[in-house]
Amino acid sequence: MSRQYFGTDGIRGPVGQSPITADFAMRLGQAVGRVLKRAQARPSVLIGKDTRVSGYMLESALEAGLVSVGVDVLLTGPLPTPGVAYLTRALRQDLGVVISASHNPFDDNGIKFFSAKGEKLPDAWELEVEAALSEPPAYVHSRELGKAKKLEDARGRYIEFCKACFGADLSLKGLKIVVDAAHGAAYHVAPNVFHELGAEVVAIGCSPDGYNINDGVGATAPAALQKAVREHGAHYGVALDGDADRLQIVDAQGRLFNGDELLYLMVQDRLRQGVPVPGAVGTLMTNMAVELALERAGVAFVRAKVGDRYVLEELSARGWQLGGEGSGHLLALDKHTTGDGMVSALLVLQSVVRSGQSVAEQLAGIELFPQTLINVRLQAGQDWRANRDLPQVQEQVQRELGQQGRVLIRPSGTEPLVRVMVEAADAQMARRCAERLAATLA
Repeated sequence: MSRQYFGTDGIRGPVGQSPITADFAMRLGQAVGRVLKRAQARPSVLIGKDTRVSGYMLESALEAGLVSVGVDVLLTGPLPTPGVAYLTRALRQDLGVVISASHNPFDDNGIKFFSAKGEKLPDAWELEVEAALSEPPAYVHSRELGKAKKLEDARGRYIEFCKACFGADLSLKGLKIVVDAAHGAAYHVAPNVFHELGAEVVAIGCSPDGYNINDGVGATAPAALQKAVREHGAHYGVALDGDADRLQIVDAQGRLFNGDELLYLMVQDRLRQGVPVPGAVGTLMTNMAVELALERAGVAFVRAKVGDRYVLEELSARGWQLGGEGSGHLLALDKHTTGDGMVSALLVLQSVVRSGQSVAEQLAGIELFPQTLINVRLQAGQDWRANRDLPQVQEQVQRELGQQGRVLIRPSGTEPLVRVMVEAADAQMARRCAERLAATLA
């Protein structure tokens, strides 16, 4: 059975268009509640959200749907996605719900779920919910209705959790850090975390109005962070996205470090502490220079499909702890069950404090390979996999690249495109090879 509503990370879309409407959210709440009650008579669900104005509507509708089938609801108000995952587990809730569209603009929104363990739920659970959505509405007797209440100090509880992920014997004193919360869910959390650990904090992107989330600030628009770091003479800048599950880091020179580099740095910090790191997980897009550097350090490296969900699946299957994507989704499973932008930033800064070396100095031995990405638009009905010349050309290109480059050809999940990516130590070679492959597909 294929999924009708759930995508790779919950349900998401433009507000006011199906399925991101009040009536659907209420039906979804009822369906989720019915599924939960198959395992437990009186479930309890935690609901958090980001700062989009549409969050009020979806929160109320979900709450009504859950309560109407006999599920109790605990509301956190605006809280980062990883904060909801943490509190779901810490408060022994049966399910966590996040109302957010992450890095999308304000007029999109979404709904995603976490298990009682604070982990993303499997496809089978989502299919069960979709099946329940097709059932006619059914309400419990008034005596059995659920209750809803606000969780006091959800923000403070999560701040303490983040601080506990930083070395107890370490401090950020002496560091000036610009914190950009993208006018999103971490606006009232992130500055406090870094300040309470001793840093001098300059906050930007921390004045949400319901409409400005991710608008020219945050992890998807790091130019604002780079500018602020220079203007304030800061040592580092940390930018989160709208729901604070990923980050970008900038140093005093304005250099932007991507998730691939930060993953390597997290591995190296553990190795310096004598902590074994059997392996790390990246994605099909992880820069090859990082893969080779990890191998030189004796750390196995595995590529998962693009998406932090698939990175998590690989880590769990192998019993490893560290993984991530170039976009800034980083996972440290001994610290949290899901990607957490603030925890990841603290782990990076922890390595700076421990080693006495800047991020750039710790990454001095790595020079990322240039990548050329070409999007080839497909004609209606065109089956690119049936192209007889492509395998031969791809084999020739890979032979030419040898061990110093690679080819990745994959279809877009949302558009009629094939993405051709070639990575090589030499930028001109990467461009030349990518153009050959794209021409074969055209």
